[in-house]
Amino acid sequence: MSKLYIVGTPIGNLEDLTFRAFNTLRKVDFVLAEDTRKTKILLDRYDIEKPIISYHQHSKITKVEKIIELLKEGKELALVTDAGTPGISDPGNELVERILIHNKATRPLQNWRAGRSMEPTFEIIPIPGVSAVTTILSVCGFPTDDFLFLGFLPKKKGKETLLKSLANQKRTVVFFESPHRIVKILQNIMGHLGDIEVVVGRELTKKFEEVLRGKISEVVGELSSRSSIKGEIVVVLGKKIKN
Repeated sequence: MSKLYIVGTPIGNLEDLTFRAFNTLRKVDFVLAEDTRKTKILLDRYDIEKPIISYHQHSKITKVEKIIELLKEGKELALVTDAGTPGISDPGNELVERILIHNKATRPLQNWRAGRSMEPTFEIIPIPGVSAVTTILSVCGFPTDDFLFLGFLPKKKGKETLLKSLANQKRTVVFFESPHRIVKILQNIMGHLGDIEVVVGRELTKKFEEVLRGKISEVVGELSSRSSIKGEIVVVLGKKIKN
């Protein structure tokens, strides 16, 4: 049975690649990458030479069909994202969904039980790795036994409705944000939730890693004082102010 490995990769520090991910990338026939240039840097770091196929959110259905054809030929593939785990706020989940649809269509349960010959199905195997979500949660100091992950917040449509709904949210909330919008979105959140505690992680595991803690007004004040804000950002919202 052909296999598609969903491989978690470092979110910044290349030394965070796991042994299992390393061995998987070495043995597969092809690597599917969101950004082939970034993946090439990772593979070069570990002296891994593999053909890299581009797969991202703008990939057309023909690219998915090509991937399925490779699996039909018995090839083993590894799917990676730019940083972290494929499928988490990432187009990798769409590829997994399409392959599962293929499996269901080509090998219905009743036919499998009957032992009939038909097109092969493909095994999807997770290879866990680093995640910016769990990385920031591990150092945030807020309750983490129950949390809500929102991915990237909507840019326009639905954003205000979502922020209003957080007023009744008792769980710790985690989301990704761009450096260009971080100050404005924190100000919006303060308008809905008050001056609550927040943790902002920037460039996690990288050379200029930074974790800012405090009330939203304090973090906004610090970020606003800078001439520019760069890097990947993950935000954790803490306790709400009681009315």
